[in-house]
Amino acid sequence: MAKENVDQPSTTAANRSISIIIPALNESKNLPRTLQALQTTLAVEVIVVDGGSLDGTISVAESWGAKVICSPVSGRAYQMNVGAAAAQGDILLFLHADTCLPGGFDRLVRQTLLQPEVIAGAFELAIDGTTPGLRLVEWGIHVRSHLCQMPYGDQAIFMSTATFRAIGGFPERPIMEDFELMRRLKRRGRIAIAPDTVLTSGRRWQKLNVCRTTLINQAIILGYLLGISPARLADWYRRWGK
Repeated sequence: MAKENVDQPSTTAANRSISIIIPALNESKNLPRTLQALQTTLAVEVIVVDGGSLDGTISVAESWGAKVICSPVSGRAYQMNVGAAAAQGDILLFLHADTCLPGGFDRLVRQTLLQPEVIAGAFELAIDGTTPGLRLVEWGIHVRSHLCQMPYGDQAIFMSTATFRAIGGFPERPIMEDFELMRRLKRRGRIAIAPDTVLTSGRRWQKLNVCRTTLINQAIILGYLLGISPARLADWYRRWGK
């Protein structure tokens, strides 16, 4: 049986509008670089969804021309759903506040979603930093994304608005929302990786070191697959990341 694809390609598909949704919480230092990378792209809606920042994140976002929405609940999944509900674009792209999109990303997004059987996409990932272990992490992410069709949130996940609504948006849980979203999407079609790279901050790897960060991430995934509640996993993630 052919996999379901919510999108129906048409002659106008290459011109579909894009809304970029950026969940943020105390990201005033990272947002300028992220938003600056979007300035050369015309007719793209940029929405920053703030989760209660105390550091001037809102004023920074407004100064770069982004539309700002204040989420009543803090948490990446909740904030992205709030942004998606307000978005006007035909395509939704979910971008972390510390991640920069490549030039011409809008063309790549549209082209990727036009591929047969593709229901969603993401980008290759580069981590900002010179630590040799980061290159190994990037290689692992590349393999996982292509072979398993499991890109994560820091790879700038995108899909049509119709697809996002059909699957019910991000599951509103404190952790693993991107992992679960990918599992749901894979049941409906193929998840493709666009042929260019987003650059994400290496701050977490720098803080905890590459080995510890990788072990924590894998432990959280294993716990999730074993049925441990997202609330408990989120608590562990916070404690282990200190």
